[in-house]
Amino acid sequence: MLRITNLDKRYGNEKLVLSNLNLEVEGEAVVSIIGASGAGKSTLLRCINRLVEPTSGKIELNGLDLTKLDRGELRRARRRIGMIFQGFNLVDRLTVMENVQSGRLGYIPLWRAAMRRYPQEDIDRAFHLMERVGIAHYANKRADELSGGERQRVGVVRALMQEPEILLADEPTASLDPKTSRQIMELLQSLAVEFKLPVLINIHNVVEAREFTQRIVGMRFGRIIFDGLPSDLNEAAMDEIYAGVPAAEREDAEHVEPVGDLQAV
Repeated sequence: MLRITNLDKRYGNEKLVLSNLNLEVEGEAVVSIIGASGAGKSTLLRCINRLVEPTSGKIELNGLDLTKLDRGELRRARRRIGMIFQGFNLVDRLTVMENVQSGRLGYIPLWRAAMRRYPQEDIDRAFHLMERVGIAHYANKRADELSGGERQRVGVVRALMQEPEILLADEPTASLDPKTSRQIMELLQSLAVEFKLPVLINIHNVVEAREFTQRIVGMRFGRIIFDGLPSDLNEAAMDEIYAGVPAAEREDAEHVEPVGDLQAV
């Protein structure tokens, strides 16, 4: 279970980006976080794995308070938190297998990683997971030769290689065309059940949030102002979440899927 209690985040002397935020995610739940730009969605995800340092509050993963860990403890704890990025965060000049194996860096000695001498069990697991998501035939291909959807699948496998207790996905479909976007969301949905993982997705596209997640959390100005089933996300709730948002941006969130696979070859 992920339990966030009274979380605040402030950058310097500026106003709070996250304010007294409380959230619980457990089981095989796929939870989406929606809201306008600047609502604090990405900051929330990055506070969970402390890519961004919280100002105050508690973030507990299965009873472990992540906010209290020193550097060594945090390095070990991050093995339990899989992260999927909008920009994929792959090393372009490395092969798919090498990128996937970076998910094991918290488990193996650095010399092994530097010499690319991966344990056989890690190689076997990587092939199994790559087969599962449909990219095993790209194992020896460079990452920069893949399309956006293929690159995102590499990112998913890399996260699963960590044997995580939770998956965090920061705008995982924002750079993908509509068809590929749906495929990635369907994949995350099925993996949550298959691996019994909670999945927390920061997403701009409300259409996808409604279709592919079981629970929607709406944020505005660093606060949670909606938390419920997709069927409960009515016009009144949308008006509150996107109050003051320009019509074009809100229309994009409600009705228009991403256009163009920006990384396609």
